[in-house]
Amino acid sequence: MGFLKAKGVVYKPVDLVDLGPDSDEVYLQANVKAPRMAGLLVKVFAWFLESPIFGGILLYFLKRNNLIHKLVSFVELQEPPLFEPLHLYKGSEETEVKCVEAALPPPEKVQHAVDCLQYAEDVSESPKPSFQRWTILDYSRSYTSGEITPLMVADRFIAAVRESSSPSLQMSFFINFSVEDIIRQATESTLRYEQGKPLSVLDGVPIAVKDEIDCMPYPTTGGTKWLHKVRQCTEDACCVMRLRLCGAIIVGKTNMHELGAGISGINPHYGATRNPYNSSKITGGSSSGSAAVVAAGLCPVALGIDGGGSVRLPAALCGVVGLKPTFGRVPHNGVLPLNYTVGMVGVLAATVEDSLIAYAAMSGNLPSDPSSMTMPEVCLPMLKSANYMSFNIKMARSGKWFDDCTDEIRVCCSHAIAKLSDKYGWETVEVTIPEIEVMRLAHYLTIGSECSNSIAVHQEKNLDEMGWDVRVGLSVYGAFDSKEYLNAQRIRYRQLQFHNKIFSKADVIVTPTTGVTAYTIKDDALKTGELDYINGAALVRYQIAGNFLGLPAVTVPVGYDKSGLPIGLQFIGKPWSESLLIHVASAMQALCTSEYKRPEVYYDMLAK
Repeated sequence: MGFLKAKGVVYKPVDLVDLGPDSDEVYLQANVKAPRMAGLLVKVFAWFLESPIFGGILLYFLKRNNLIHKLVSFVELQEPPLFEPLHLYKGSEETEVKCVEAALPPPEKVQHAVDCLQYAEDVSESPKPSFQRWTILDYSRSYTSGEITPLMVADRFIAAVRESSSPSLQMSFFINFSVEDIIRQATESTLRYEQGKPLSVLDGVPIAVKDEIDCMPYPTTGGTKWLHKVRQCTEDACCVMRLRLCGAIIVGKTNMHELGAGISGINPHYGATRNPYNSSKITGGSSSGSAAVVAAGLCPVALGIDGGGSVRLPAALCGVVGLKPTFGRVPHNGVLPLNYTVGMVGVLAATVEDSLIAYAAMSGNLPSDPSSMTMPEVCLPMLKSANYMSFNIKMARSGKWFDDCTDEIRVCCSHAIAKLSDKYGWETVEVTIPEIEVMRLAHYLTIGSECSNSIAVHQEKNLDEMGWDVRVGLSVYGAFDSKEYLNAQRIRYRQLQFHNKIFSKADVIVTPTTGVTAYTIKDDALKTGELDYINGAALVRYQIAGNFLGLPAVTVPVGYDKSGLPIGLQFIGKPWSESLLIHVASAMQALCTSEYKRPEVYYDMLAK
């Protein structure tokens, strides 16, 4: 089909691209040419794509019409490919941090994190919250005082999960949880508290794990009906093992979008995970269940994998905190290898402080990892003594990109930034971050190729057990060739140069977390899954740099739309700047906490 070949863009050298606020670089909005499909329509579409006769033709036009050919496949650019976003540590000028050795035992790192925290009684100027989820420290204090025990919490948790799974709610939070295993862990934790020997403040705290992460005694399904049959789970992932060493109660495997190959959280095998703020709405994905259990009060912390915003996106839609560290900061051992150069273990948490504690427990390299030579010490922010006015933070804002969202999100997020400026005197630096849509397509090509490659040997045998939306996705992923993949990695290198230049002018990049709030779950998608690339592009619009470039990022809830659905604000940082990001997120949280609202579906685990 050479006569139909689209002419590729000739990209000018990075040094000739103007990143200033008045740049003549054209902001290209997502040009999605695909209707929403579910039910019979998505089945027919999948059949055509898988057809030896029609599949190749359809895939060619899908790629051409959605500008993949023009912006990625047939482009001319000078940059070399960057296959893995590893970052050399270049030193830090951060203040008010405590740096600890990455090799310290997890309980010791957790204690260092607790020492950094600003306790509630120390915050005299903060407005009283109208609603506040229980935190890790709330659990620890309740256990230490004897007011409640881990075993009592375990009983409440089990009852709450069963209620949430009832026909009247069908929240579909979990793929798997074991009553026997939860009770065993809670009994052991209760005994430790009775003996006055808790392992850390995480002892007895319920933590849920996305079913993309190995966690005994459960199989790792990746949201499928077949993957656990061809890949056995024999031990905990490194991140889970480190939490267990701190005494955390691992309460089960949360629901997720099948294979992480979508962002709605609608899983035709295990149910559509429903948003606790409105059970007719999506949670977002693919870490859908992890976001929902934190929002609903079942756990103060849950783990997710963020390959394309899959921690931050559902965190924003469900009104909780989502932290994605720098690529490699948390070991990836024991995680399904679905997106190995863009996916990272992340934290979904009730508060910024909870995300810090979990991050401290899990962070740090493995001696066997060759990339660990590039990693710095783990730096934790001293929130207890933080003087946010002294930070003089510069926040980079790319205007046209920032505004490419609904009016309600734009107004809410702009108001939140204004609060930071008014309260702390922080400065907004107007910039232009170019080629955002190019980066989205290059990331899509990368994550799709990696997913396709990871399951290729099993795909044909298990096709009939896959959701129809995933079958469509895998057909598209398999259509990418080596030249396209190489061009995508050249774009990765190019974008990293742009972002490095932006970070020479600012400390963080600030954006809305998503372009839209949670949309409605439609009945026709429940059994087949759905394809909704227009909403999908809006949801991931601000997520891609964190994954494609391996940058740390955090989302904080800052408000709600007119329907009461949460809105998140995102901060993207330089490599290894987690401590600064947590400082910034904590400052933002302090200004918004008085306006936080209780979800419609909420369980009080520490009620007296």
